[in-house]
Amino acid sequence: MTAEAHRDHTWPGQPPTNLDPRLGLAIAAGHLAGRLSRGLGRGGGTVLPGLVALRLDPDILAKLVRGLAEGVILVSGTNGKTTTSRALSSILRAAGRTTIHNRAGANLESGLVTALIDHTSPGGRTRGEIALFEVDEAILPRVTPVVQPRVIALTNLFRDQLDRYGEVDFVAGCWRATLADLSPTTTVVLNADDPAVAALGAQCRARVLYYGIEVPGQASRPGPIADSRLCPQCGRPLIYREVHYAHLGRYHCPGGDFNRPALTVAATAITLTGAEGSEIEVSGPFGTRHFSLRLPGLYNVYNALAAITCALALDIPAAAIHDGLTAITAAFGRLERISVGDRTLFIALIKNPVGFTEVLRTILAGPGLRHLIIAINDNLADGTDVSWLWDAEVEALADHCASVIASGTRAGDMAVRLKYAGVPTERIHVEPEIERALDLGLTSLPPGQTLYILPTYTAMLALRTIVARRGYSVPYWET
Repeated sequence: MTAEAHRDHTWPGQPPTNLDPRLGLAIAAGHLAGRLSRGLGRGGGTVLPGLVALRLDPDILAKLVRGLAEGVILVSGTNGKTTTSRALSSILRAAGRTTIHNRAGANLESGLVTALIDHTSPGGRTRGEIALFEVDEAILPRVTPVVQPRVIALTNLFRDQLDRYGEVDFVAGCWRATLADLSPTTTVVLNADDPAVAALGAQCRARVLYYGIEVPGQASRPGPIADSRLCPQCGRPLIYREVHYAHLGRYHCPGGDFNRPALTVAATAITLTGAEGSEIEVSGPFGTRHFSLRLPGLYNVYNALAAITCALALDIPAAAIHDGLTAITAAFGRLERISVGDRTLFIALIKNPVGFTEVLRTILAGPGLRHLIIAINDNLADGTDVSWLWDAEVEALADHCASVIASGTRAGDMAVRLKYAGVPTERIHVEPEIERALDLGLTSLPPGQTLYILPTYTAMLALRTIVARRGYSVPYWET
């Protein structure tokens, strides 16, 4: 299908005129479960309503998305799903679109259904034009044929929770089969700088748009934790002209079997300003525009590019893209700042070697020593295998930390990793209990300073519950 046909294609909403009893019961039960969850202080009701509704009507997801006039957007990938979705949500809001978004990051089927139920009347009418769903990498193949998305964006592919996902080649294979079955009316947005992701576009019948970075001088070779060094066609080692981080960059196969695709949207100039944000110039069908991002780190430049490219696929005007992107702030736990009197908490989720390394590069930029808490849990949602800590470039901390508290269920493992990374042992403290670690960190933090907290997923949720209970911030589901 041509680009013009994509733009002319309509996505008619079909609100049910005769609500089937099973769907009606599932919606009512979901509404009740959400009210009870919030009323009893058991959480924000971001998952339970969907779990209950799916038990009563396993087809509820397919039924509810039929009422969306402009279809469904899916965003997936190892890193950046939440931030990319948040950026795109801001752009859609600036464009005047009424969006249903699983904003709290509940990205399994239950979270998607919950978001829809929250915007569906008891009579089954969905109050929203378009749904924007962050989706877990492993369930993307299961959700895609159900919702028949208008746009799918894939951000990157790194090693993450090997106990759950397996190796990156397995995930890439599942994604490849999913994309091959897409309708030509779907647009696929891919990160051209990640070879494993870029290669997915070759067999697509859908329209494919690519984004990436065209700024010379970033690096000269893949980093030590690169996961896609080989040509996806012939298996030869890829040759990199430049590397931005890990295995993301400008590459080609020496045998000519695979090259980085041409970019639809490209960052052509980047100025990173440490933990404060970045200034970027972006070229695309709209020409060249400047964006001031309040999101730090090179990886957030990629997230912004993904959101811009998705917006173009939805025919969002350039002015709305600019206004929405410059208005976004960090999602909860993702480079989030929280004031505690005259001190600041800076919370940055970590969950795999690449993410951990890039967070360290971001927070260590600039002069001065840092005070940190690194909270590592090994619950199911975190990944039960924490051997990935040894692949992250923790050595960067050796000369840059004033103190570091190892916390969480695997505090001892983190402390050992810090010791072998060269962090002086007198600067390492072990406090497995996260609330006590927070108190210790704040007590020892000089006035006016920032406490950098790097937690895994369940440790981050526990921390955000603590800071909300103390009145430092609103609950995470309200951010």
